[in-house]
Amino acid sequence: MLDSIDNHILQRLSQNSRISYTDLAKEVGLSGVAVKERIDRLVNQGIIEQFSIVINAERLGKKISAYLELEVEPAHLDEILESLKANERVVVLYEMTGPCLLHVHYLVEDLDEVDRFMHESIYSLKGILRAQNQILLKRHKNQDGLNI
Repeated sequence: MLDSIDNHILQRLSQNSRISYTDLAKEVGLSGVAVKERIDRLVNQGIIEQFSIVINAERLGKKISAYLELEVEPAHLDEILESLKANERVVVLYEMTGPCLLHVHYLVEDLDEVDRFMHESIYSLKGILRAQNQILLKRHKNQDGLNI
């Protein structure tokens, strides 16, 4: 079970995963070693899955952020998943409930690449019943993880 110190550590790491053990220790009133041990325990328990950064894709030339909803034939789900997981343009891939089985977030340089992605990576797949593409216009909030 998590205590208030664990919750504080998780909250601060979700805001800034680069915070030092020393700075975090000062905030929670423990030693740096104790904070490291708590973080290691949270990792070992699977509560912290990974430490990551948020990259501004647009500054790297990926000006189009698009979301694709795919309805697929169940018999072809595994091969479609494997193909999409291997695709370098795909950054998020979820299997969902409801009429749309797969939710795909992908990043590309321009509209021509959207067209290439759809034709080469989606329409060519066996078992796609419906594909609905949505292009992000403006991001107002971007938060990974969970508010503690």
